[in-house]
Amino acid sequence: MDEEDRPGPETDPAERADVSDVSDVDGVDSATNGPDSEANGPDSGANGPDVSESLDPSGTSEEDRFHGDDNRGERPIRTAVEPSAEETESLVYRFRHDKEGALMWIREMLSSVAIVLVIGLLLFGISGVWPPMVAVESGSMEPNMKVGDLVFVTEPGRLAPDAATNDVGVVTYEEGRRADYRTFGSYGSVVIYRPPGRTASPIIHRAMFHVEEGENWYDRADEEYHNAAGCAELRNCPAPHSGFVTLGDNNGAYDQANGLAAPVKAEWVTGVARVRVPYLGYVRLIASGQAELGDVLGTTVAADHVAVDGLERGGGHDETQGPDELDEPDASGWPTVSGGGSLASVAP
Repeated sequence: MDEEDRPGPETDPAERADVSDVSDVDGVDSATNGPDSEANGPDSGANGPDVSESLDPSGTSEEDRFHGDDNRGERPIRTAVEPSAEETESLVYRFRHDKEGALMWIREMLSSVAIVLVIGLLLFGISGVWPPMVAVESGSMEPNMKVGDLVFVTEPGRLAPDAATNDVGVVTYEEGRRADYRTFGSYGSVVIYRPPGRTASPIIHRAMFHVEEGENWYDRADEEYHNAAGCAELRNCPAPHSGFVTLGDNNGAYDQANGLAAPVKAEWVTGVARVRVPYLGYVRLIASGQAELGDVLGTTVAADHVAVDGLERGGGHDETQGPDELDEPDASGWPTVSGGGSLASVAP
C-alpha cells in the first residue's frame, strides 16, 4: 500500500466519527441479517436448533420426547383378547383332539346334536312326516307295543304293502289275515290317528276292519270286544260315515264301541307304525314329566319277571294269535304311563 493511501493521523476527527458510525450500523445489520446472526442464521436460537440444548442419555431431546409420546399414542396396540394365528390354530387343534376338559365336552355335545339332527332328517326323508318317531305312553297295545317304546312311523300311503287296498296304505286285521300280512305281533296295520276335537295325544291302535257309511257292522264285530245285543245297542252302529274300526291289542272293546272315537276316517290317520325301539321313548316321557326314571327300572324288572315266569310255566303268547285270541295280561306285570302330551299316545 502506498503511503499516500494510508489514513494518517492527519485525518479529520469528524471523518473518523463518520466512519465509526457506519461501522456500528453495519455491525447491527450483520448481527441481525448476517450469516452468523442469532435471528436468521443457521445457528440462530429462534429458527435453528440450539446447540446448547441438552440431550438425555438416549440421545432424544425434550421436544422429541414430547412428540414421541403423541406418536406412541397413535400406534396400534395388540389387546389381550385378540389371539394370534398360532393361538387360534392351537385352540382349533385342542377342540378337535382334547380328551378331557371343557372343549372335549362341548365337542361331544355338538357332535351328538349333529348326529341326532342328521338321523332325524334322514328319517324324515324316509317317513315323510315330522316327527318321524312317536313315544308310546300307555299300555293299551301291550304286549306288542310297550310303554316307553319309540315307534318309527311313515306318512299314510308311503311304503304301502301290496295287501293295502286304500290310499292311506292301511291293511286291516281282516285283510292281513287273508294275505298273511303282520305287523307288531298280529295281523294288519297299526295306525296313528287323531279324531276331530281331541286335545290329548294322538291314538295308536290297530285297524281291525273298514266300514261304509250306514253299514250295520254288528255281525262283523267280534262279540268279545263289545257287550251289545244288536246294532241298536252298539255305539256308532250303523256307521255314521266310512272309516276304520280300531282296537288296542290290550283293550277289551273297540274304540268305536266304547265311545273313544267314531269310525276312523282316512284323513284322521296321521301315520302308520313301522318299527319300534324299546325304552328309547322314555327319554321323551321323562323329559315331558310323564314318567320317572323309576318307571324305566320297574319296567325292566317286571319284563324279566314275566319272561322267567313264562318259561317256568311253559306259557307265553303264540305269535300266530290275533288280538282277539290274546290272553288277558297281568296289569301288575306291565306298568303304564298315563296322560297325554307326548308325541303320540296309546289310548287306554
